[in-house]
Amino acid sequence: MTDRSTLVRQNLQAVQSRIADAAQRAGRAADEVRLVGVTKYVDADATALLANAGCSTLGESRPQQLWEKADSPELAGRSIEWHLIGHLQRNKVRQTLPHVALLHSIDSLRLLKAVQQAAAAIGQPARALLEVNCSGDAEKHGFAPDELDAVVGSLAEYPDVEIHGLMTMAAREGGADQARNNFALLRELRERVAPNAPDGVSLTELSMGMSGDFEEAIAEGATMVRVGSTLWEGLR
Repeated sequence: MTDRSTLVRQNLQAVQSRIADAAQRAGRAADEVRLVGVTKYVDADATALLANAGCSTLGESRPQQLWEKADSPELAGRSIEWHLIGHLQRNKVRQTLPHVALLHSIDSLRLLKAVQQAAAAIGQPARALLEVNCSGDAEKHGFAPDELDAVVGSLAEYPDVEIHGLMTMAAREGGADQARNNFALLRELRERVAPNAPDGVSLTELSMGMSGDFEEAIAEGATMVRVGSTLWEGLR
């Protein structure tokens, strides 16, 4: 029977191989795509196995789980870059910012303002992405595509929030073709709004693609893919 550490390492290597193959098919280099290992499915012990295997960029969906893991004995003090990939409530911004290297989910002007206020108060600029609801699914967070021009045009009003790109999730229905359409829309939106971004704002990052559709996302230009369940197959 394969031990847990070996299993996680094998799963990670398989995902990395699929990323490299998808990049090659798209005429891209594998190192153009960064893997964010999503750890919301597992505890700190299992998360440490993934870090030991070489995945040092980790993503959590819920702020409190991120705080707890980042401060846990298994993970505290390690060279891990934590990303918050899920919805962030405004009352949790102040406690979250010191723990994270990147917020993937700035999904409203109210949240953008809250992050600006908290970052200024603690004297630490916040690195973030703007979340766009490219699928139109009602339960998903994010700016509507037709709001993005105005939001990007206003970013100079938030000097302590460094916006580095855009994030989206594919539609729940429609399979690979629909996912690819959603990802293509995010890339097209970036190409449209980037030239009008304020000085100092570079929308280079596209965070899109999860376990079921990251290869389609890479084909459409993803620079970050957020993979969770595929990394933990056989472990739970």
